[in-house]
Amino acid sequence: MADELRVTQTRSAIGTKPKHRGTLRALGLGRIGKTNVLPDRPEIRGMIARVPHLVEVQEDVAETKAKEVTH
Repeated sequence: MADELRVTQTRSAIGTKPKHRGTLRALGLGRIGKTNVLPDRPEIRGMIARVPHLVEVQEDVAETKAKEVTH
């Protein structure tokens, strides 16, 4: 598993359940296109599993950062 996850909100929370909106806030999101880098822990994975239709997840963020720095 990766050390960090890059989570980006891809869809609007308008019309979703209040728990879904709360989960997005807990993930540090709130607007379409907003991105947050979070640690890869079971709690975070569980929150992402609750709103997979609203977010996009990229793994291996630490490796991507390392590649950007070396080039």
